[in-house]
Amino acid sequence: MNGSRIAAVGHYQPAKVLTNEDLAGLVDTSDEWIRSRVGIRTRHIAGPDEPVDELAAHAAAKALAAAGLTPGDIDLVLVATSTAVDRSPNMAARVAARLGVPSPAAMDVNVVCAGFTHALATADHAVRAGAATRALVIGADKMSDVTDWSDRTTCVLVGDGAGAAVVEASGEQGIGPVLWGSVPEMGHAVRIEGTPARFAQEGQSVYRWATTQLPPIARKACERAGLAPEDLAAVVLHQANLRIIEPLAVKIGAVNAIVARDVTDSGNTSAASIPLALSKLVERGEISTGDPVLLFGFGGNLSYAGQVVRCP
Repeated sequence: MNGSRIAAVGHYQPAKVLTNEDLAGLVDTSDEWIRSRVGIRTRHIAGPDEPVDELAAHAAAKALAAAGLTPGDIDLVLVATSTAVDRSPNMAARVAARLGVPSPAAMDVNVVCAGFTHALATADHAVRAGAATRALVIGADKMSDVTDWSDRTTCVLVGDGAGAAVVEASGEQGIGPVLWGSVPEMGHAVRIEGTPARFAQEGQSVYRWATTQLPPIARKACERAGLAPEDLAAVVLHQANLRIIEPLAVKIGAVNAIVARDVTDSGNTSAASIPLALSKLVERGEISTGDPVLLFGFGGNLSYAGQVVRCP
């Protein structure tokens, strides 16, 4: 076994749906204004009794069931999140406790919107190095907890949810080499800071960076997997907003690929957005086992990480 693969995926969203019309009752906005600027129609919002680790555990349980595994089969739990309230116990340990994973290495990964692809690469490295046999990799965020609901530039964007993947050893390379990095001197462009913590961003700076600087990086991630962009069956970008997703996908050159647009129904769920969108594509049968899929996360810290994976 000299590779790793995604054995199964799963996702979870809270029951409450917040529409654009609902938001128009909170701030000076409208359905037309939101759709024309970010392409979002609805988003799911967790209640006060639904913490991040509960969202994460629901998604992880579905991924385990899809893989035909039990919590005892897992020895590494990685949770990508930037909305953990407490410093300790971390989200990974809380999720492991909820699921009954007996004695895993349990780590949180905070790379904001690029968190899941960073965590997936970390799990891939750990499994291929023999440090883990099977890993749960989860992206989960409760962005509603860090949102200023009086700020129409940010409150229209966010949603809550979680997505998860089971990663295990494989005789073939089911998770391609990661290409990752950051622009730390521009980290201020996306922030979750202050007391209480609040999400803020410099939207135009992020838009320009994502649509001009990231396409060649995403194409290089394909090259590292030995593929051309036109070989891809699907592209799952961080679900920031359609004004970023659509031009970025075009510039990558994945002309034959399905482009995930889950942001329209889920909003920006930060670290959850990529596994959430991927899981839905699998669930709907829009991609098939073995299909090459580019996952590419970007955002906070102006970090990015991308890799080509084979559909479970």
